[in-house]
Amino acid sequence: MSKDYRCPRCEAVLNPDRSVILVAAHGPTRALIGFHPEPGNYEVYLPPGVAAEQGSRWDFSCPLCHADLAAAENEDLCELELREDDATSRLLFSRIAGEQATFVLREDHVEQAHGSDAVRFDPIWAQLKYIRI
Repeated sequence: MSKDYRCPRCEAVLNPDRSVILVAAHGPTRALIGFHPEPGNYEVYLPPGVAAEQGSRWDFSCPLCHADLAAAENEDLCELELREDDATSRLLFSRIAGEQATFVLREDHVEQAHGSDAVRFDPIWAQLKYIRI
């Protein structure tokens, strides 16, 4: 099963190889960083000299169109489009360093919730059918 992560604004593919590549910014720090493409795997690839202090909030943007990837639902989440074979979903992930929370949304419900911190976001999904996988 192939997974393409795309910018929700320009639809550029953000995982041309093994990592999902985004522009990350926090204070004066701005860098390209990589995320593991499997939802629930929280491996992050930082360039030399870049550190992500636990609990710090990072801004993420598309490396091609520079669109802000912040999610409308919550200021602590960012969003990407996830295409798997013929299905398209929204993928929301925490922008707080060290926080493990990722959600795959299809149509009107959360199809998958990953990470030990996902429960922190439960009130956001109160109006949706919430299914834990």
